[in-house]
Amino acid sequence: MGVLIAGLVAAPAGGAEVPDTRPAEGVEQIVNGDFSAGAAPWWWTANSPAAVTDGELCADIVGGTANPWDAIIGQDGVDLLAGEGYVLSFTAHATAPVAIRTALQMAVEPYTAEHLSTDQITTEPQTFTHTFTAKADNDAAQLGFQTGGHDQAFTLCLDDVSLTGGTATPPYEPDTGSPVRVNQVGYLTGGPKSGTFVTEAAEPLTWTLNAPAGTAAATGTTKVFGQDPTSRQHVHTFDFSEFTRAGQDYTVTIAGETSEPFAIGDDLYAQLRTDALAYFYHNRSGIEIDADLVGEEYARPAGHLDTAPNQGDGDVPCQPGVCDYRLDVRGGWYDAGDHGKYVVNGGISAAQVMATYERTLTAENADGEPLGDGRLRVPERGNSTPDILDEAAWQLDFLMKMQVPAGEELAGMAHHKVHDEKWTGLPLLPHQDPQKRELHPPSTAATLNLAATGAQCARLFRPYDAAFADRCLTSATRAWQAALAHPEVYADAGDNVGGGAYEDADVRDEFYWAAAELFVTTGQGDYRRHLLDSPLHGDADKTFPRGGVWWGGTAGLGALSLATVDNRLTTAELAAVRSTVTTGADRYAADAQAAAYGVPYAPEDSHYVWGSNSGVLNNMVVLGVAHDLTGNTKYRDALLGGLDYLLGRNPLNQSYVTGHGERDSRNQHHRHWAHQLDPNLPNPAPGSVAAGPNADIQDPVAQDKLQGCAPAMCYIDDIGSWATNEVTINWNAPLAWIASYVDDLGGSGTTDPDPATCEVDYASDRWNGGFTSRVTVTNTGTEPLSPWKLTWTFADDQRVTHHWSSRITQTGRDVTAHPASWNGTITPGGSVDFGFNGTSGGGAADPTAFTLNGAPCTTG
Repeated sequence: MGVLIAGLVAAPAGGAEVPDTRPAEGVEQIVNGDFSAGAAPWWWTANSPAAVTDGELCADIVGGTANPWDAIIGQDGVDLLAGEGYVLSFTAHATAPVAIRTALQMAVEPYTAEHLSTDQITTEPQTFTHTFTAKADNDAAQLGFQTGGHDQAFTLCLDDVSLTGGTATPPYEPDTGSPVRVNQVGYLTGGPKSGTFVTEAAEPLTWTLNAPAGTAAATGTTKVFGQDPTSRQHVHTFDFSEFTRAGQDYTVTIAGETSEPFAIGDDLYAQLRTDALAYFYHNRSGIEIDADLVGEEYARPAGHLDTAPNQGDGDVPCQPGVCDYRLDVRGGWYDAGDHGKYVVNGGISAAQVMATYERTLTAENADGEPLGDGRLRVPERGNSTPDILDEAAWQLDFLMKMQVPAGEELAGMAHHKVHDEKWTGLPLLPHQDPQKRELHPPSTAATLNLAATGAQCARLFRPYDAAFADRCLTSATRAWQAALAHPEVYADAGDNVGGGAYEDADVRDEFYWAAAELFVTTGQGDYRRHLLDSPLHGDADKTFPRGGVWWGGTAGLGALSLATVDNRLTTAELAAVRSTVTTGADRYAADAQAAAYGVPYAPEDSHYVWGSNSGVLNNMVVLGVAHDLTGNTKYRDALLGGLDYLLGRNPLNQSYVTGHGERDSRNQHHRHWAHQLDPNLPNPAPGSVAAGPNADIQDPVAQDKLQGCAPAMCYIDDIGSWATNEVTINWNAPLAWIASYVDDLGGSGTTDPDPATCEVDYASDRWNGGFTSRVTVTNTGTEPLSPWKLTWTFADDQRVTHHWSSRITQTGRDVTAHPASWNGTITPGGSVDFGFNGTSGGGAADPTAFTLNGAPCTTG
């Protein structure tokens, strides 16, 4: 990351020389850190002038900058020795709560950082301390307090800045909480229920399943697993699958240690399904994000619509020398934590969102109703098209806009990506991005992504929008022909300024995927011949690699479509394709069975890679399809083991999905979900899956904290760790597929549902523009309900504005009522009452469906 220091203003007036009051070498490295000698040798950028006032250095920080390094207070000439530990401390306060970043780095290009940290500065003075070990010798390093990237101006004051060297840096120890690791959301009533216990004990131990009331519900004995190579932990495993009583707030205790609470039931994952799919609406480009759908904290103006300061996506030129035309590429989904839009990553994402819906047309136990019109958080609801297809259409329209126009040299191919000319910093909302946007060269990989998704679009949209289906198929056909004519046009691995390169020099998998989708949709013989002649056809190792399907290895997507969607393969050919799927699934199931944490992910040498959680999820998709095809519960059980891992049964005791689980990730790397950097911005929306452990730890935060980490523990929930904590559309897409699958599984009749044990009476008084509602919740069961949580969904634009006798939260139309401090238990036969005021645009209707602690209630 480059930091320009041209235009800096030196502190000493008239160039006066200030004596070096530095203590002995290896002790204090900062000169005049208490500002007792004035401001020298400190400097600051010209846009944020500073002066010593009352013994502090106070700077007036300019507002309206884009990046942290757009405004800096610094000192050069810091002496660092490789391998030495250092302690950095300073005291700071500001006129408004802000986040600032502190960097110790090279003072010239490439500005390699030895330490980066971000602190929340308040209006009261606080002292901040950070430790790190220098990785390289540098006798002229730069300490910089990077204070830019804020909308509003403020004043920052610093004092007692100190950097002492020669001390041993204590190793980073992640807070892993309880050594009893479980799925922190919960287990299906009739499904497997397993956990892992971290312990040095060499003999089996007794485990106890605790009921919500604190009594023992079941007991058993752990199995000694031994040393887990992925975490380097000595662990036991335990299994309580035979217990099938639904309920909330179960825990497991072993050797005096108690797990996080979890639920048992069949209706546990409906919210995860909708949250995982809402991720895509949250990250739409070119449209206002509506508070009525996502809540006030996530609402934002449309980004990249040619409205200042945006340069916009409505008339985007190519990079210099690439083309002489311009394209309107508005719309689509922002790829990850940045503002780029990529066809290669966007293609697999759109395909898996569509596949989530297509499964409801092909799998016996799949339910399409929760994905239907009016069920998801999309503004198109009410148009007689399933909401999930409306969401996919937003991306598909963008993908087709990226196609090279007729008459051009590479007509029919797709541009690889569009993004900013240069990298932007965090935080930065899309509508505030001032960078020039550029189209990058077409590639064969991007073109085949367009061909595959366009073909899939054509068959799924046909019943709802024939014109859009025709457009998709025309675009797909043109793309296929263009890829045949230009089969070796590869993205440049060095094209990584302002956005990721997404290079891919082997497109045999994209050809296979595109041919499969075109064949399934059209039945044409040319596509069939290409499939059968492909060296990937029938090769499970290449189609379903150990690390999972990914954007650079998409053949598995084609095989899954061939195996599940009606097509013109012969009976023998279809059986062979399905055998390829089950062969891949067999390996994933075996990996899960052998793993200490039950995860169906076993990369070579246990080397967890960037986005390892997407590898887990994509392996789970293959297991889900295999279960749909065969009914064999080993595939289901391995898939659910992967879900357990993602939601807390892992070496870090971490739920990697925001808003789901007691110890969930909430500081994922993202430019406008950036609460860690700016208290005025939100954490990532519920249902956002973090990248997960990455043994390569490429970013400075991970390198500073995670050196020597075990592969499955190379993760930190910090917004600066883009190598372990990024979020992307192609990681959330398989999460949405899995959440939909598991929600369907919970309702597939594996056990007889318990009768409702609650009743809700809901009444409202309404007036023009407002209403008052009163709610009574009665426990009609035989067990106390403690604590309780009541949820419902408004059918229209009603908004809760004030509440009493409960705590109410609202996201879009979804509402949750929690107990107050004094009414958290509903005894058998007892009731609680609460109420609230709200606003409505008119035509408001009372809700009729309520869920208490995950179970449906009757209504009075």
